[in-house]
Amino acid sequence: MTDIQHVAKKLRLGDALIQEGLINEEQLQQALSLQKKSGKRLGTILVEMHLVTENDIVQILSKQLKIPVIDLSNYLIDPVIAKLIPEHIAKRHMLIPINKVGNKLTVAMVDPLNIIAIDDIQLMTGLMVKPVVATFTDINKALQDAYGAVAQQETLMDELGEIGKEGMEGGDDLDQLGELGENDAPIIRLCNLVISQAVQNGVSDIHIEPFEKEIRIRYRQDGVLHTAMSPPKKATAAITSRIKIMSSLNIAEKRLPQDGRIKIKVQNRNIDLRVSILPVIWGEKIVMRILDQTSLRVNLEDLGFEPETLKRFKGGIASPYGILLVTGPTGSGKTTTLYSALTSLNTIERNCMTAEDPVEYMLHGINQVQCKPEIGLTFAAALRSFLRQDPNIIMVGEIRDFETAEIAIKASMTGHLVLSTLHTNDAPGTIGRIINMGIEPFMVTTSVLVIQAQRLVRKVCKDCKFEIKPRVEQIAQFGITPELLRRLELPHINEKNMFFYKGKGCETCGNAGNKGRVGVYEVMIMTERLREIILNGGSTDDIRKQAMDDGMLSLRESALRKALIGMTSIEEVLRVTMGEH
Repeated sequence: MTDIQHVAKKLRLGDALIQEGLINEEQLQQALSLQKKSGKRLGTILVEMHLVTENDIVQILSKQLKIPVIDLSNYLIDPVIAKLIPEHIAKRHMLIPINKVGNKLTVAMVDPLNIIAIDDIQLMTGLMVKPVVATFTDINKALQDAYGAVAQQETLMDELGEIGKEGMEGGDDLDQLGELGENDAPIIRLCNLVISQAVQNGVSDIHIEPFEKEIRIRYRQDGVLHTAMSPPKKATAAITSRIKIMSSLNIAEKRLPQDGRIKIKVQNRNIDLRVSILPVIWGEKIVMRILDQTSLRVNLEDLGFEPETLKRFKGGIASPYGILLVTGPTGSGKTTTLYSALTSLNTIERNCMTAEDPVEYMLHGINQVQCKPEIGLTFAAALRSFLRQDPNIIMVGEIRDFETAEIAIKASMTGHLVLSTLHTNDAPGTIGRIINMGIEPFMVTTSVLVIQAQRLVRKVCKDCKFEIKPRVEQIAQFGITPELLRRLELPHINEKNMFFYKGKGCETCGNAGNKGRVGVYEVMIMTERLREIILNGGSTDDIRKQAMDDGMLSLRESALRKALIGMTSIEEVLRVTMGEH
């Protein structure tokens, strides 16, 4: 028996309210009399009598039982978790399961004093119940949403199974999809459900993957993929067809990759999805990148730059001409950084132009061009046209070849500020990449102002964060010395008060221990000494050493600083900067 069950046996809601002075004995007896006649809960009666509010009740129960109050409006109940308790039992006791960690099931309850309900659930699920308290209104709404989603998903899977039995495997009968009805076709509702759940959960990418005996739908959340659902295999062709219709793509083309775009509205938010379809052995794999305009952070201060690093980056974009390069692998947040820089530069006095493939977000006041290589509108062609459009600031989505690099450099040398990206591992390595494209070293040193490399690390969940005292060998492994701590602007930290941090896993972070992501950055400024090293054919190691002597924090150091101040975990530092020294 849990501590709460012990307390609950001794404590009743009416007594607790009297103890807190919210009602008196006479009012309690009146409410109990009405309860016998109506069969309603005591709390409901007291609220209807206007003696207390729902919030009063949950706060008293939280205080007396020493359990947290949960605001269910901040939670999206997982249908899989909801299924652990049958709907009729959840509604009878006014409770809903919200998270499962190991053998513990967190259950939001209107009445956590209901030890009979707690015993029933523990017996039914074989799990230890951890009660939390929530208002009747919140739980009632959560019940409707959660069990509605469970029923919706189960019904869809049943319907999709029936479609599969009717022979939609080969794809020759895809026209049947239209006969199912525009509003009630299960394929249409499934695709809408997949997208809406992804948007609500803050997912960045949706993967729909066909295999020999199954189709798997996965979501990428905070940089990590996890399975969302597995519809019947025989519905594969119909799902693919529906996504192609939504993306205005060729349904009949199954041999070649296709790219498209979907514009939809979810919860009054305008959402763009960038769709990529790739033929694989068992069908066509679909990846949809979710571009939510409301989630775009365009303030440089919000991205996670260290103070000195941000100062160096801002110094680069404040220059009237030259090239600023942002580097890193796909999914490292380069576009967000560039858009943030552009937004800070976008004033009425400047003409800002971008060449992108694709245009991910629409920015007011900036002239954005969607490149279309298939008709000859490449980055290089767009750049040439930009130079006849009287630009001040030019952004090129990516420098991929010699032609684009050459025009970008010439533009930067004729009075324009050029922003662009490159796929390289770090800032010092970018110099060798540009020279390998065929650009002369003297042109690189003349035009490049700043090179910034970045990665994204997962943030430790604030609600379940705990301290870990680092071992001596860990401190040595990461090279944490008093000198490094001064470089990281953390002179107050020493071996005695140094901690790493980790998340235990809780309801807020879905038992992941991490919630959200933040950038780690290295910003290399082109100094006179660096120019000499590049012109003399210096190696990437020579460039890195000089850049750090000039004050650059490496990606590893930026990540370490975030670990030491409790923003990320040491495991994330290792994961993201494994190749760094």
